[in-house]
Amino acid sequence: MSFRISVNTPNPAKVGFFRKFKNRREHLQSKVFNPIKGFEIKSEKTIKTLDWLGKNISSPENRLILGISALMSQPFIDLHNKKIDEDTRKASAARTVAKIIVGTTTGVIIRRGCIKFIDTICKTSSKNGKPLKKIEKLLVPNNIKNLDPNCEQFKQYKNIIGTLAATFVMLFTNFLIDLPGTIWLTNKFLDKINAKKAKEAK
Repeated sequence: MSFRISVNTPNPAKVGFFRKFKNRREHLQSKVFNPIKGFEIKSEKTIKTLDWLGKNISSPENRLILGISALMSQPFIDLHNKKIDEDTRKASAARTVAKIIVGTTTGVIIRRGCIKFIDTICKTSSKNGKPLKKIEKLLVPNNIKNLDPNCEQFKQYKNIIGTLAATFVMLFTNFLIDLPGTIWLTNKFLDKINAKKAKEAK
């Protein structure tokens, strides 16, 4: 019994193509990102504004802002896509609006709820001075257990933990709530569009 081992040598043409593609990609990346590396914000007013936004715009509020901005732009892009017929444009816009409304609503509610829940199990002191229960300080590490609960560092810590918890929860709600909710709302919009079309056709 004999065995043969064959080695497939790469095609020089393919190797040359991928090497050329890689070089072009790296060149493009350097053109885009190198100027950003040297970019520095020097305006004190701009720095204070960005700092204020980072401290005062919570994760739920940020999700709401993204949802509103998407609702003000994406449906119009669908409606003005001349490559498809009018009925498809309207159906696409209806689905986009439904997806934004459902996604934004669930996103804001879940993030807000998770942050509120984390707030109940992440305390360093009680309002009435009574000792905290174990569950109330469950997520308080030893290095921050003596912090003032109203200090900025502790607030940011709770917001981060709450956002992470919300992200985990939304892995499931995307399928359990967002998907069926989007389909239901899209069908409602399409029913109204079709009813209006039928009325105009009479």
